[in-house]
Amino acid sequence: MSADQMNVGELLAATVPMARTLNLQFPDQPDYHNHVGGPHAGAMFTLAESASGAIVLAAFGDQLSRAVPLAVKAEIGYKKLAKGVVTATATLGRPAAEVVAELDAGGRPEFPVTIAIQREDEAVTGEMTVIWTLRPNA
Repeated sequence: MSADQMNVGELLAATVPMARTLNLQFPDQPDYHNHVGGPHAGAMFTLAESASGAIVLAAFGDQLSRAVPLAVKAEIGYKKLAKGVVTATATLGRPAAEVVAELDAGGRPEFPVTIAIQREDEAVTGEMTVIWTLRPNA
């Protein structure tokens, strides 16, 4: 199946072994809890970083034949205790066309992705920013 025929979830699972292994779901179970009964910080980080990768693949999946998306750096803030189901929502920080134009011009564009992690009551429990790049293939 080509990248054009896959949805974002399938593409993420096909291209990122960790995402495939984790299945991007973190059941609310004691093995994933921290010392205060919420999801461990590492689980929340992985969820948010995976959401950022999903939006990058959605925006730039058609560029994979000529560039590799790579996370450059990430910063996360834990705001409130997250209990129960949490959802990570990612937002691309630059227009995709602008990033592709920079790639077309021979550059190695960088762009931010912001992620909000929310509980079922919509309270934001964490916020993350991941800086991504599209590294042109050699």
